[in-house]
Amino acid sequence: MPTGASPTISVVIAVHNGAPTLMLCLEALSKSAVAPLECLVVDDGSDDDTAAVAERAGVRAIALNKRRGPAHARNVGARQARGELVLFLDADVCIHADALTRIVDHFHLDPSLDAVIGAYDDSPAATPFVSQYRNLLHCSTHRLGLPDASTFWSACGAIRKEAFLRCGGFDDQFDRPAIEDIEFGSRLKAQGGRILLDPAIQVQHLKCWTLRSMIQTDIFDRGIPWTRLILRSGALPNDLNVRWSQRLSVVLASVLSGAMLLGAGYTALACALALVRLNWPFYSLVAERMGWWSALRAVPLHFLFHFYCGVAFLLGASLHLFSRAEPAASEFPDEPVVF
Repeated sequence: MPTGASPTISVVIAVHNGAPTLMLCLEALSKSAVAPLECLVVDDGSDDDTAAVAERAGVRAIALNKRRGPAHARNVGARQARGELVLFLDADVCIHADALTRIVDHFHLDPSLDAVIGAYDDSPAATPFVSQYRNLLHCSTHRLGLPDASTFWSACGAIRKEAFLRCGGFDDQFDRPAIEDIEFGSRLKAQGGRILLDPAIQVQHLKCWTLRSMIQTDIFDRGIPWTRLILRSGALPNDLNVRWSQRLSVVLASVLSGAMLLGAGYTALACALALVRLNWPFYSLVAERMGWWSALRAVPLHFLFHFYCGVAFLLGASLHLFSRAEPAASEFPDEPVVF
């Protein structure tokens, strides 16, 4: 059993034009059972009053004169953080009061731990159905994830500052929100780092998704670059969005689409039933939170999700094949980013 004082923790929040949600984020942080050593808000070239919101909340604001993306902004904040631990929060989440306590306890009790990530709670703030669906899907994914996590999550993820610097921080070639946290996690794991997923460390997501924003994000900011990372690294962990049940769901959604086009009714029905069975834990969560009618409404939306994830994989694989002849300065550098 470790002895001595618990590690100190700095909170780093990267934000671009997020004043309304940042105010709620900081208000929730101020109610934490354990107060952080400091909170640093890195204003990534905003043209709203983001910096003023941070200053009114009594936290340190670091203003960047040019927008360079959340990866770079988080690196700036982490470099200036004074805590032994750095907790990254998105500006559109409200952290639960007990989350910092759980995070600090994990690191205190297990000195071999490099990082800890949490999850969205099952009470997303935005009420439109698509937004509820999208946020509950993420909640369900993390609830079903392996405790020995395969990746990092920057919406609510803490790491020892020493480990973060040793791995080179986030790759700031990602100049908009994408898979910078997933790519960082893959480097940390490749170096023997340990990442713990604790779904009881929760944040409420404030973002309101639309069908268009969900599809655009999942294909262009997640699916395609994640596929290229997987193919480049040769690592496909059975965890989170890429666990075997989700890979099989993508295949079934593709077969179901073909069966419907060809009029193969029995094949289509079999695929549909298999999809529902594979994803029953998610539908049960939707039913628990919103009722069975909403769970039924989620079925075609979930089919669409798996179908376009398959499209994103094909596009990502194609881009990977076309880029293999390119020079070594690639999208995902072998060497960590030094800053």
